[in-house]
This record gives sequence, structure tokens and C-alpha cells, in this order.
Amino acid sequence: MFAKDINRPINGVIKVNQEDRDVIRQEVDEYVITDELRKHFRAFLTAYGKAFAQPTADIGVWIAGFFGSGKSHFLKILSYLLDSDLAAAYQVRACFQEKFAPSPELQHLLTQATQGETETILFNIDIEGPINKDKTAVLRVFAKMFYNHLGYYGEDLQTARLEQYLAGKGKLDAFRQAFAAAYGDSWEDARDSFAFLEDEVVTAMTQVLGMSEASARDWFNNSSRQELSIAQLVREIKAYVAGKPDNFRLLFMIDEVGQYVGRDTDMLLNLQSLVEDLGAQCGGKVWVMATGQEALDEIIKLRQDEFSRIMARFKTRLSLSSSSVDEVIQRRVLAKTDAAEAVLARVYEEHAASLANLFVFKDTKTDVHTYRDLHEFQVNYPFIPYQFLLLQKVFYQVRKHGQTGKHLSGGERSMLSSFQEAAQKVQHAQETALVPFYRFYDTMNTFLDGSIRRVVDRCEKAAQRGEGLEPFDVTVLKCLYLIRYVEDEMPGNADNVMILLADDINLDKIKARRRVQASLDRLLRQNYVGRTGDVFQFLTDEEQEMQDAIRNEEVDLSQIREHIGKLIFADIYKASKFHYQNSDFAFNKIIDGALMGQSVTDGLKLEFLTNASDVSSMNELSLVGRSAGEALVVLDAESRYYEFVEESLQIRKYLNQHMRERTSKLAGLIGMQEAKATRLEGRALEAIRDAIRQGRFYADGEHLTLKAGEAVTRINQALEYLARHIYSKLAYIDQPVATEDEIRAILTGTQPAADLTGKLPNAQATRDMAEYLQVREAQKRRTTMADVQSRYQAVPYGWREIDVAAVAAMLLAAQQATLKYAGASVRPGDPHVVDLLRKRSEIGRTVIAQRQQLSQARLRAATEFLGEFLNTMSVPRDQNGLVDFIKRELQKKLDTYKAWERDYAHITYPGQLTLRLACKFLQEILAAQQDDFALLEALVAHIDDFERIMDDLEQLESFFDNQRELFDEGFYFFQSIGKDIDYFQDQPEILQQINRIRAILHVPEGQPYDYTRIPELRGLIDAVRAAHNALLAEKRQQQQAIVDQCVYNIKEAAGQTTCVREIVDRYNNYYLGQLQKFELAHSIVELNGMKDMLYEQQERALQSITSTIQHHEEAARQKVEPQGTDAEQKKPATPRPKLPVVHTVDRRGLFTVQTFHSEAEIDAYLRRIGDTLKQQLKGADSVRLS
Repeated sequence: MFAKDINRPINGVIKVNQEDRDVIRQEVDEYVITDELRKHFRAFLTAYGKAFAQPTADIGVWIAGFFGSGKSHFLKILSYLLDSDLAAAYQVRACFQEKFAPSPELQHLLTQATQGETETILFNIDIEGPINKDKTAVLRVFAKMFYNHLGYYGEDLQTARLEQYLAGKGKLDAFRQAFAAAYGDSWEDARDSFAFLEDEVVTAMTQVLGMSEASARDWFNNSSRQELSIAQLVREIKAYVAGKPDNFRLLFMIDEVGQYVGRDTDMLLNLQSLVEDLGAQCGGKVWVMATGQEALDEIIKLRQDEFSRIMARFKTRLSLSSSSVDEVIQRRVLAKTDAAEAVLARVYEEHAASLANLFVFKDTKTDVHTYRDLHEFQVNYPFIPYQFLLLQKVFYQVRKHGQTGKHLSGGERSMLSSFQEAAQKVQHAQETALVPFYRFYDTMNTFLDGSIRRVVDRCEKAAQRGEGLEPFDVTVLKCLYLIRYVEDEMPGNADNVMILLADDINLDKIKARRRVQASLDRLLRQNYVGRTGDVFQFLTDEEQEMQDAIRNEEVDLSQIREHIGKLIFADIYKASKFHYQNSDFAFNKIIDGALMGQSVTDGLKLEFLTNASDVSSMNELSLVGRSAGEALVVLDAESRYYEFVEESLQIRKYLNQHMRERTSKLAGLIGMQEAKATRLEGRALEAIRDAIRQGRFYADGEHLTLKAGEAVTRINQALEYLARHIYSKLAYIDQPVATEDEIRAILTGTQPAADLTGKLPNAQATRDMAEYLQVREAQKRRTTMADVQSRYQAVPYGWREIDVAAVAAMLLAAQQATLKYAGASVRPGDPHVVDLLRKRSEIGRTVIAQRQQLSQARLRAATEFLGEFLNTMSVPRDQNGLVDFIKRELQKKLDTYKAWERDYAHITYPGQLTLRLACKFLQEILAAQQDDFALLEALVAHIDDFERIMDDLEQLESFFDNQRELFDEGFYFFQSIGKDIDYFQDQPEILQQINRIRAILHVPEGQPYDYTRIPELRGLIDAVRAAHNALLAEKRQQQQAIVDQCVYNIKEAAGQTTCVREIVDRYNNYYLGQLQKFELAHSIVELNGMKDMLYEQQERALQSITSTIQHHEEAARQKVEPQGTDAEQKKPATPRPKLPVVHTVDRRGLFTVQTFHSEAEIDAYLRRIGDTLKQQLKGADSVRLS
């Protein structure tokens, strides 16, 4: 059937140091170039070929790929292609020119890349590297392989240096001969024992190099301390390539660098420095190509600057995947002859339907690929397409979990080998035969950890001895091991195991399923496998031991019930409230009668009955009765959720008890058990979800028939039925509100409020609340908004808190209810009303009550009185509006009256008693404003009081509105002329008018005041003011004459004397100021008071002038007269005669113009003149009229 011998040796393991000619020839001939590899060849050859035309420092190539990706093979093929000797020996380049034939570009790139002589140094660094790794390990292995390549002994630096030195002197052959003569064996055979051959080496050195024995021995014993640096090695490599042609290339091709270096920072930096220096010094003639299990950026965990530098050294990065592994296997192992393809075409045609039906897996999370057409059947037979990807994942997971020996973990087992060996097992079977998946276990058996092989071997021996097992059980166990770590993608249930073990297209699935299930049950009883739900798992010896211990753990029934409750209420039905008709209802969460979480008073109840209860003994009648007032869900009894939860809790309990016993050996097992417990919980969750879907539902005494749906949907249907029956008055809210703005609109009247007719929104709800307040009022019971909220949020209402507030707002707006806070009434328009209806911190202190209505007669009396008292026609007729009007307008009136009352402290106005009574009445009314009804009653009670003082009050208000200004003017005018009244003695008419003003301003105590006389003040004030102004003018004229006379006298006394000019100016300014004061003076008495000061200042001025002149003249005389004898000087000076003092009086100021009507007037006029002259004569020698 196969185009190539299926039993031929295939090097399934790629070893970079493999030099067998047949192996190399086979590798080259059978190398499959997939689309992915074609892309990588193009990338590498492009970068490598460019360096021939343009020298480059970017000589690093990193080939990444996980296990089985072919990275080592790719590296080795590149060495065959590029190494001139190998390529010529095996005609590699010609072979690959044919393989690249579909792509002329690749052929050209290959020709360009192989234009010069090339030497490759190919090695596995994990094999060639030193056992003791340090930061120079990479450098030392590079040096070793370079020296080996040159023919020196690279294993030992001292030996290699000696050979290198001798070769440089041209004496290496002579040294070899001298050593062989001294030792008796060849240098190449003996140099690995260099350290033990001191005498022979020293002898050869002295003979060949002419050294003294002492010098040779000193070198031998001290050279071990020599160190090799990167710079030194790079110089030697550069010197080597410099001696070659210009297009010569030297390639270091290193396998498994990533695994060797790992995350060792020192070795990574050592590698980076070496590659960097080679690139900088050798100009693209030396390349470094490395492979790693992971991408370069994934293994570098350094600081950003170090990361970027290492990445920069490997500019060419190739990442191989295993996506084309099936193509390689199909072409190298499974290629068919033409005859075989014809047979397979017939088989596929006959069994296409059976094949489509056979490979139907259960609960796989990814699409499992089977035969899609005839071509896939032909290229993959006897394997199934899904096996390629699944086995690759199995290899990766087995390696990842460390259950293989070194070979498989290092890539020593390949997918190619596994498929070849599995195909060999069925090479003689019929054309309908298939390779069952367990066959792959046999291909990797020898490389598995002993703990795995022991379990399978023990099972095989037990089956052979008939100790509860059969031979078929061994194949089932092998299959379960293979999928042990890929359970998420291929769960180990009976259906999937049956398909995985399918060995023929004509498999009877029913019989095979029964056979597999029986085998799994036997393995479970014998503790070879564990079980999580319907999924079976392979158990190691340690796991079997642990599994027995876990099964013996006892878990309390209450713990299982609590865990089931957590899964239901934390993962399936997560809602804490049930949403129904715009309302959210809290509910009690109950499992088998046990409350989960906090209790909800007067709410819904949701109970689940599980297999942990005695539900199996309850009949239908019991379940119906139990559901009274709650929603009851009876979980499907066939579900295995209880088993899953119990086992997961057993595992958790075991792990908690053995926390301190975690050894390195048990750590992995405990981690697996933790993962198993998590999987069990996940399966339990799904099982519970399904048990709810398949369960029975009851609510409020009824067995419900619900629509099919998910668990949450069915629970919601049951709770909806319950809510509809429990909250029977929820429908009263036919128009719920959404925001507080809607409540404000109700309160302010911009949205229609309920009128209790049933025609407006929520009318039934409003009517219910009004009746409730009416009952509470009849019972004389205080009702807060907290009481209202509590009542209407509870059964049977279930209203939302905001809807309760809205209904209360409707009553307030309709004036059917009143609101009080801290004892004070609160109007609907108050901005804080919504808070009082809703806020938790306020509703307990907010009282709501049915509104007390004033009788129509009393309401009419109140409005009529207010209209008359306030002189308005705009008195509201509704009670709310009337109360607001009273508070607002009476307060304004009281404020006005109080302001008037304060003015009585300054002026005695009429009507003070009336005003006090009015204030008293208003205060008593407004004192009741915290209660609307009490306020109205207080107003009505004071109507008669106001009627008794209304006339006087009207006169008083008219006075303050119209007459007060004139009254104030008269009052202040009378005060201003009070001191000058005596000057009107010769004007009896004026005196009479002054008395009339006094009489009008006088308010008799306890007697009515005549307001009609106040207008007379206008004429009286004007007449008296005119007379008074005339007297003031006359007095100012007299005072001005005095000023003129005083100023004249002062100037006359000063004459032309300059020394008193300053005195004259100062007093002149004083008298000018006095003239201004005369104009401002409004009282005769005040003007008279200024006269004496005028004369007094005149005397001071005259005295000052006289003194100053005398002093000035005396000083001048003493300066002019000659000095006499001392005796003469001691004689008293002759006193100067005193100058006479003369006061000059201006006759214009003295003799003012006046008309006389009687002798008395003449006498008075003359008396004034005489008084003035007599006054002037005082302090003077004479008076002169000017």
C-alpha cells in the first residue's frame, strides 16, 4: 500500500552531529519543504545572500520552535546546503534546486547564498557545552568547537593553545613525532590525557622549540591559569577567515541554545557580546545560527536596554510551528501507491457514511477534524486527521508535566517515528483497518517515566492473571493516559474513548460503547482510573493512593447543601432582587429549608430542593403545600451534581488537612487534585444548571407548567407567577414614575394630580392611600412617611419607594393630605418636599395626615375679611392657596406695622395704641402657621378684633402712607425754630401760627387724634419759615457789618507796616470763614452767639499788631544808636510813649436801613447803636465812625 517501505529505517530523531552517509542522504532526499518552510528559506537566504554584496554586522539567526516543529532538522539541512564539502559530497544543492523548482526566486536565492566557499561548525550546545555552567560557558564552547574545527584539541584550552602555537611556527608535525618517540603512542590518541603527560610533553617541547626543561615545565604547570576572552577568540576567528577568499563564510550552527542558556542572564549576555563582536569584526564572513524551544523575546527577561541589545544581535528570526507536521508525515511515511489509492477510493465510497457517523466526539471544546473528502482519506489512511494535532498536544503536555525521560523531553522522540511505528502495527490488516489512538502509547513507552510504565505493566499482568481485569482494559488504560493532560480538549468519557479506540471502519459503536464502559468500570473498581462525572482519568501509583484517601473523607451533608446553594446563587441565579413590573423585589434564598445569606422580611421566597433533602419521599400534595407563599424548584433527581459536589469537597478537605505534608514529590499530585476539584465544581455547576432546566416548579400552592428555556429563564417565570399572586395590589400603580423631576411636576401642578375619580394615572393607588390616612386620622394615630413607605412597599402592595412618594405627592397636590416636618407644615411647592417623601434620614420625622377642611362659611368669612383688610380682590379660594396667601400677606403686613412701631421711638405719631393692637392680633394668627388648619382657625377667631379697630387702623395706614412726610416736616421745623421763638415777640401773627403748629403736632394720650388738621401744616410752616428767614437775613446783615468794621480796624492799625502783614492776612481769612458760617446758620440764637467772638478776635489782632510793631521799632533803634560806656548802658532806657488805641466803626454796618412805625422802634434802634459803640470803646482810647 505504501509507496515507500514502511519498515525502512527513518531517522525520526534529528541529531546535528549525525554523520552517517546513508542517514544524510536519506534526510536530504526525503526532506519535505512545506509552505511554511518555503517562507523561512526565503527569509534566511535573502538576509544571508545580501551579505556577499554588502558587508554586515547583522550575522545572528535565531530559529525558534516548540517540540516537533522541525527546527533542528531545518538547521541541519541548512548546514548541508551551505557547507561546501557536504553539499558537493551529497549533491545537496542540486537536490534542493529541484525541491525549489516551483519557486524560481528561491532557486536564485540559493545560488546567491552558495556562491562562495563555506565551512560550517554544527553542534548541539547541550552536548558539547561544559557540565559546570558559568557566565563564560557559551564562550568556552564556541572556542572548543572552533579549535576542533581547526584540528586542535578544543576540549582543553592549554592543549589547543600549544597546538595553535606549534602550527604557527610550522613545528606541529615535528612535535607530534617527538612526542610519539618519547611516549610510544601518537599525539592525537594521547592528548586527551595531557595533564598526565608532563614529562613527554616537556621533552618534545625542548627538542622542537629549543626551550630549557625548566621553562617548559613552568609553562606546563602555569598555563592552566590562562583565561580566554571574547576579544581574543574573535581575533583568532577573524585571522582565520582573513586567510580565506573574500567570499568565504564560516558558520557556527548551534542547536538547542535556548534550552541551554535558558533565563541565565550572564550566559545570555555572554552570547550577545560574542555575536556582537563577531559581527563588528568579521564584516559578515562569520555567522551565528542558533535554535531554541521558545522565541528569543520569550526567554529574555532582562531590563529593557539589555533586551533590545540581545534582540539586535539576532536580526534574522525564524519561528517554526508544527502546523505542517501532517504534511511531512503524509509525504514521508504515508504516501500511497497508485493501486493503493484506487483501493482506498473504493473503500471510501462504500463507507463514507459510516466514517462520518463514526467520529462524533462528545463535549470536545474544539472542532475535531475527521475525513472531509476522499483526498483526506487517501493521504491520511490508516490514520484519522484529528490524530496529528491531538498527538502533538499529547507529546507537548507529557513533556511539560515531566513524565518522560531525557530523550522525549529533549526531542528525541518525533512525530514521524511515532506515526511510522503505529502504521507498522497495522501493515498487514485489511483495508478497512484504522490505527487506534492507544497505539501511540507503545511508540513512546520506553521513554516514559517509570511511575507511568509501572501502572500499565501492573494492569497488564493483572489482566493476564484474570485479577478483575481483561486484556482490553490495558488498551483503554493506555488511551486514558495519552489524553490525561488534554482533557479540556478531549474529555475521557466512554463515548470519546470508544471512538479513540476505533480500529476498523465497520466498528459496531453500540457494542464497542458497552465494551468500553464495562472496561472503565473495572478499571475504576481496581483504582487504576479516577472519575469526575462521566470523565475518567488515568491514575499513577501515587494518585491511586491519594484517591483512596480522598474517597474515605467524610463530608457533612450541610456542607454539600451550602456549596450547592453557592453555585446556584453565586453562579447561576446571581440576582439579589427580582425585577417585575418596574419593581425590584428582594427575596429569601433557601436550599432544602436552610436560609442562604441574610433574611428578607416580608419578601419573596425562592427555595430549591436538592438530592440532599428527603424530596424523594414527598408526594405531589406535599410539594404543592410546601410552595405556599414561595417559589419552589425541585432539581432533577437524575442529575449527578450531588456526586460532583461531594467529591470536590472531599478533595478540598483532604488537601486542607495535608497542607503541611506537601513534599516536592507530592506537590504535582496535589496540584492535579486541586485542578480536578476545580473541574468537578465546573461540572457540578453545569449539572445543576441542567437539573434546574429539567426540574419541577411550584409557586404559591400551584404546580407550574413553564415554557422551556434556560435555568434563569425558568426561575424568573416561577418568581413572576409568585410576585403576581403575592403582590396583588401592585397593579394599582398603572403609571410608575422614573425620576424625582416627575414627582416635582406633580407637586407643582405641571403634571395632573390625582383627583380620586379613578380617571387619572394611579387613581386606585391614590384612593387606597387616602383611605389609609383617613383611618389613621380616625384612630388619632400619628403617621410618618416611614410608615407609609413601609406599608406600601410590603405585601400585598410591593410598590417601589419612588412610586409611594409619587402617590403621596398626588394627595398633597390635590389638597387631600398635609405634610409636617419638625412640627411645621410643609407646602407642596417647598423644594425639600421630595426629600421628605423619600430620604431614609427624613421620612421618619415627616408626618403625613389627612387634610382637615375648614367649613365653607368660615372659609368665606376668612376670604372676605382678607379682601377687606388687605384691600385686594385676589384672595385664593382653595385651602392650600389661602394658607400660603395668609402666611405671605399677613407676614408682610406685620413687618410693615413693626417698622412703623419702631419709628414711634423718635417721633410721637398718632395711633400708637391701634398699631400695637394690630401687631398683637397678627402675631397671634401667624403663631399658628405650622398647622394649616390651626392658622385658618386663628384668622377667623380674630376677625372681630380687627373689626373693632378697623376704622382707626385705616386712618393710621392712610397717615403713614400719605401724611407722615408732612407731619415729620412740621416736627423737625418746629424743633429748628424753637430757640428763636422769642425773637417773634413783636410779630404776634407769627407767634399765633407757631402755636397752631405746636397744637397739630401734639398727640393727646388716650384721646382721638384729628388727622384732618395735618394738611394745615403746609401753610403754617411756609408762613413761619418766611418770617424766620427774614429775621435771619437781617441778623446776617448786622453780623456782616461787624465783620467789615473789625477787618477795617485791623487794617487801619497795621497801616503800611510790612512786619504785621502776616497777622492781617491770618485774621482776614478768619473773618471770611465767619461770613460763610453766617450763611449756614439757621438760628438767630446761633448768629448772636458768634458776635462776641468777632470782637474778641479783633482785640487779639490789634494787640498782636501793636506788640509786633513796637518790637520791630526797638530792634531797629538799638541797631542804629552808637554804643555808650558800661555805666551808660546800665542806665534804664527811656520808655516810649504808648500809642493810643482807636476803634473805627463803619457807619454802614451800624446804621442799617430800616423803616420806623413807632417810637419804641426808634428807641430800640438807637439802643442797638449805643450798645455797639459802647462795646467798641472797651479796650480802646477812642471810637471813630468812618
